Formats: sequence, C-alpha cells, structure tokens
Amino acid sequence: MIGLDTNVLVRYVTQDDPVQSPKASELIESLTALSPGFVSLVSVVELVWVLQSCYQSAKSEVVTVLETLLRTRELTVEHAEIIWQALRRFTAGKADFADYLIERCAHAAGCEYTATFDLNAAKATGMKRLT
Repeated sequence: MIGLDTNVLVRYVTQDDPVQSPKASELIESLTALSPGFVSLVSVVELVWVLQSCYQSAKSEVVTVLETLLRTRELTVEHAEIIWQALRRFTAGKADFADYLIERCAHAAGCEYTATFDLNAAKATGMKRLT
C-alpha cells in the first residue's frame, strides 16, 4: 500500500500542473485492489478544502470527487464509513464538509455531543452550540 498526500490527489483530480499531474496520474492509475493507495482522513478534509477554496469547485463537484474516491477499489480510504455518513449529510445540508465529518467522528467515538461556537454548524450538524 502507498499513502497518497493531498497534493498528489489534487494534481490527479484537477489535472492542472503539466509536470506533477501526469506523475500523479501514473502513480494512481498504477494502483490495484491488491496494492491500493491509502487516503487518510486528513487528506480527505484537505482535498475538500483545496477544491472549494483554491479551485472554487461547486459542492456537487466535491461530492462527485469524494464519491469516486470512496468507490474506487484501488484506494483504501481511512474511516470510509464515517466519511460516507458525513458526505450524505453534507450533500443534503448547509454546513461545511469538515463540520459534518467532525460531528460524525465524535459520534463514532461515542461522544454524547460535539460542542461548537459555530451557529451554522450547530444548526446543520446537530452539534451543541456553546453560548
């Protein structure tokens, strides 16, 4: 298994760099189900942030990218089921993907609730707002 850093994923998804994108494509397309790439939870969050902040990707585009990552047999995504849960909520909701993922990770860890100062996150994700 080979770990994939966020920048490799970004170059592969965006195909925006004439030098790095072909290298990322070659590596990712060489992966197999028996020798997969590993995508960490941190890389997933960073990927979403980069796509939305730097590339102004629409929510629907981000959802498509994440669904593709999660369904690709040649990739092992850390905590894939939790990411699926967060993705479903992100698709239907108004909060940032990271907020849904934070709440779902806390829930999976057995937390009673997740505390936040973010009113939008509290309304959208079910976190408890500290006042």
